[in-house]
Amino acid sequence: MSTYLTADRFGTPTNAKKYTIALWFKLSKNTSNHILSYNYGNGQRGFLLSVRSNDQTLRVNDFTAGSTDHVDVRTNRTFRDYSAWYHLVVAYDSTQGTAADRVKIYVNGTQETSMATSTYPSQDLDSFIATTPQNNKGFLVGALYNGSGNIDAGNYFSGYMSQFIFADGTAYAASTFGSTDSNGVWIPNTGPSVTYGTNGFKLDFKDSGSSAAAGNFGSDSSGNNNHFTGNGVGTYANVTDTPQNNFSTMNAAANYYASATFAEGATKLTSQGAAYTYSPNSIGVSAGKWYVEVKIGAGVNNWFGVGIAEGESSNASGVLGRDTYYPAGNEFGQIGWYGYGSDFVYQNDGYYSGSTSDYDTSGYTTGDVLGLALDADNNTVKFYKNGTVQNSGTAFNLGASSSGFWHFAFGDYDGANAGSHTFQINFGNPAFTIASANSDANGYGKFEYAVPSGHYALCTKNLAQYGG
Repeated sequence: MSTYLTADRFGTPTNAKKYTIALWFKLSKNTSNHILSYNYGNGQRGFLLSVRSNDQTLRVNDFTAGSTDHVDVRTNRTFRDYSAWYHLVVAYDSTQGTAADRVKIYVNGTQETSMATSTYPSQDLDSFIATTPQNNKGFLVGALYNGSGNIDAGNYFSGYMSQFIFADGTAYAASTFGSTDSNGVWIPNTGPSVTYGTNGFKLDFKDSGSSAAAGNFGSDSSGNNNHFTGNGVGTYANVTDTPQNNFSTMNAAANYYASATFAEGATKLTSQGAAYTYSPNSIGVSAGKWYVEVKIGAGVNNWFGVGIAEGESSNASGVLGRDTYYPAGNEFGQIGWYGYGSDFVYQNDGYYSGSTSDYDTSGYTTGDVLGLALDADNNTVKFYKNGTVQNSGTAFNLGASSSGFWHFAFGDYDGANAGSHTFQINFGNPAFTIASANSDANGYGKFEYAVPSGHYALCTKNLAQYGG
């Protein structure tokens, strides 16, 4: 989504030789995910923090004219887990005597020491993030400027951010912002003790809106009133997906055959014309009862479907593979399918022959909300339309999964007749507007319709309880 935040330089830096960037982020697709830039690409000099599209490594770059990198530090670590939140800290302190100590990168509380590139600043070098920007091209969250000084179209951050902090004048360790819990999981410190300095800010992204005024997405909660302005095309949205409770999304790394387009933090998918498309969600389950809603968008026809697919047997994480997706003449593997045409159809083996038993003769159309209630304990699924259970409430038997994992899956299942379809998936973390706010029995998630009894939103707090 082409949304981003902008702010000019706020004042003379507290200390141009020291700063800290800290945030939580969750990626939704493999693009050039620009996290923070400052005057980058705009003539003489700039700063860029990003996850690179070509290899999914993280890069910290201070750049000047003539292709001179005063700082170019890039990790060997890759960021390809689209189901996970990452916590990132970049601490710059050019006063340090040891070059490698002048730029420190922490991921989930652990300092990165293996680097693909390691150009560190000379001692006592002022960072370009602290310099006066050219043409007032200052801070950008989620984008960067091109060589002409305009927003670089098509290169935006795609995913989620939380607790975005910039501290001007101090280099902090990761322990300031989080800690390891009893399960060995890095968790956020929601009230870190930080001296922000003149140009520092803290973005909590709590409220809707696009202005720089307090109470909107660009509102600075550090006390400095260093507010940002929302820009670009698209919708800003708060979601229930947080580092403390991670919800499933779709899996951009498992986007098979003719790739679908992901948007809104991998909760909105658009299939690609007359071709097979297939995408599973990011978290496979082996137990428990789970509920998901799908809002039907434009372009529905006879070849669009949503359902349940089994995970790849060779992958212990339950991620689907191409062999499961398209085994010899049996599209999508073992799947409970909810198709559109003259009737709803259910296909236990996932094979479409054009002659299937009726599921519901009413069909579905743009704006309808389909519900999927998966019982992974008993390998069954029920389907709902606009809150009404289908097939008189009788569940369909999926059979046993050879891998032990089930996924929610979506796509076009006839390449010769498919079209371009848009659909929005709600695992309890909607990035789109819903009229209601129904939660599960544990109080998690926001759904359009009541969650079926005994079923839950697919999030880590529920997974921990039910062992899914």
